[in-house]
Amino acid sequence: MADRPRMLFNAFNIFSASHHDQGMWAWPGSRQLEYNDIDYWVDIAQLLERGHFDTLFFADVLAPYDTFGASREASVYSGMQFPINDPGELIPALAYATRDLGFVLTQNILQEPPYSFARKMSTLDHLTRGRISWNIVTTFLPGAGRNLGFGGLPDHGDRYARADDYIEVVYKLWEASWEDDAVVRDKARRQYSDPSKIHEINHVGPFYDVVGPHLSEPSPQRTPFLMQAGVSPRGRDYAGRNAEGLFINALSPDEAGPVVQDVRAAAVRHGRSAQNVKLFGILGFVVGSTEEEAKRLHEEITDFQSIEANLAKQSVFLNYDFSRLDPAEPIFEIAARPEGQTGVVADLIAMSPNPRYTIGELVRWYGNLRVVGTPEQIADHLEKWQDAGVDGMNVQYVVSPGTFEDFVDHVSPELRRRGMMQESYAPGTLREKIFPGAGPHLPDEHPARALRRAAFGG
Repeated sequence: MADRPRMLFNAFNIFSASHHDQGMWAWPGSRQLEYNDIDYWVDIAQLLERGHFDTLFFADVLAPYDTFGASREASVYSGMQFPINDPGELIPALAYATRDLGFVLTQNILQEPPYSFARKMSTLDHLTRGRISWNIVTTFLPGAGRNLGFGGLPDHGDRYARADDYIEVVYKLWEASWEDDAVVRDKARRQYSDPSKIHEINHVGPFYDVVGPHLSEPSPQRTPFLMQAGVSPRGRDYAGRNAEGLFINALSPDEAGPVVQDVRAAAVRHGRSAQNVKLFGILGFVVGSTEEEAKRLHEEITDFQSIEANLAKQSVFLNYDFSRLDPAEPIFEIAARPEGQTGVVADLIAMSPNPRYTIGELVRWYGNLRVVGTPEQIADHLEKWQDAGVDGMNVQYVVSPGTFEDFVDHVSPELRRRGMMQESYAPGTLREKIFPGAGPHLPDEHPARALRRAAFGG
């Protein structure tokens, strides 16, 4: 029955005890409290490779969530993405423990100067043998802006203007500093490289002036596989120009479809093939041998989760301080008051699956959308996303490693039966695995390659 196109699957994770499903580090059988132990991460990476996942995708944040009650107390108390370690330090060990699994590193453009960041990614591309991806973000946490010395979060337009300049610098370093034959490695002449083929980039931009040359020799992909998170109108256009993969936080296939079309149209506007941007949704999964078993487990998980921690998380994502509301108040009562009739709260109430929910229960539901059912039902649901034009899915764990174990052992075989999940890995770099038949480097249509042509001709 292998009659469906292949989908791509990333395991969405974070170098912390808790990601999106709050409080589940305390669930029986969870190993999330082992997040500081390298053995835990090696086990996850090898599990994912056994299940033929495409990548292990590391999210990251650089500040505790502090919108709820204008305080970090709720997020710190519950361990909500805090404390958190640097995922870039973890990836080389996981690459050593695997052969084909890719790794996505989230790093925002405020976090590090582009010159040193370009070296970091080239280093990771070398050490992973070409299996590294950069998830480009402009950051969304005001606290991150303060912690990084910006005094707060630059406005949306300024962040994208800065991102344009930042990415041009790293493109020039990766693509337009070292010629293909610059590395000689001639032991007889004791010559490592040809100085005439290594060039300064002499970039002068609105935010960055960088001379160069790039400190690292060309890595297997030169430019890492380019992911992006962010689907604002500006973000979609940015993805159309730059991204090879885009993470869209759509709630349903119907909501995802127009975003997919818009991003593909943006790619074409920028002279790229519409199919050279892969679109990824995000879903959590609760798997059972029967629908009833899955629903029962889902109810237990939902009841186990911290309502306050979910309110703290969504206060940041929805830019609304939910501490203004009593979490135990039914939404039908809130809907009768002015604050329940406009804005974020009204939008949430309108999409509620249960009119008897309290606002706390509704926010918990909204922040943890899951597909609940048998492997066959889950595969059926993924077909709907595929039919909407989505190329892949970020698999969000409910419990780690349990969610990934259930997916690998029960859902993946059904997906492979339908042709929706790869049976084995393609050889080569991550780019060659995502785009079978392509080479290890960016295609000529990509704007980074135009910078290379401008530097070297051809």
